[in-house]
Amino acid sequence: MEKDIGKIPKGMDTEIVIRIDDFGGRVGLTIREFVRSERYSGFTKAGTRIPADKFKLFKEMINSIDEKELENLSAQTTPQTSSSPNPTEQLTFAKPTSKPVSVDKKPVKVKAEPIEKIEEQEF
Repeated sequence: MEKDIGKIPKGMDTEIVIRIDDFGGRVGLTIREFVRSERYSGFTKAGTRIPADKFKLFKEMINSIDEKELENLSAQTTPQTSSSPNPTEQLTFAKPTSKPVSVDKKPVKVKAEPIEKIEEQEF
C-alpha cells in the first residue's frame, strides 16, 4: 500500500516526497528525497520514516511549531545571494546567532601493519 501525500521541490532535480506506505509489514509515514538525473532516478537514503503508532506524537510536534518563530529564525539565516534564484548557485549563509556546541571525540589510533614485499617472478 502506498499513498503519496505530497511533494516539495528542493532543487532542480530533487524533491521531498511525503507518503504513507507499508515497509516490512509496518505502515508508516515516509519523508524521503527523490532525485531525477541521467545516472539515477529514485528515492535516496536521505529521509526518515515515522511508524504509524508514533504519528500522533509527530503531528503534535509539528503542530506545536510557531510559524512566526520559524519565520524569525529563517530571516536570521536567509542565504545572501544575487537576485537570480538559480538553485545551482553557491549559497552563503549569515553567521549563526548562538555558539556551536562542541562534541568531545576521542582520537582514534590506527596501528600500521608492515606490508610484505613480494618478489617479482617470471611466468
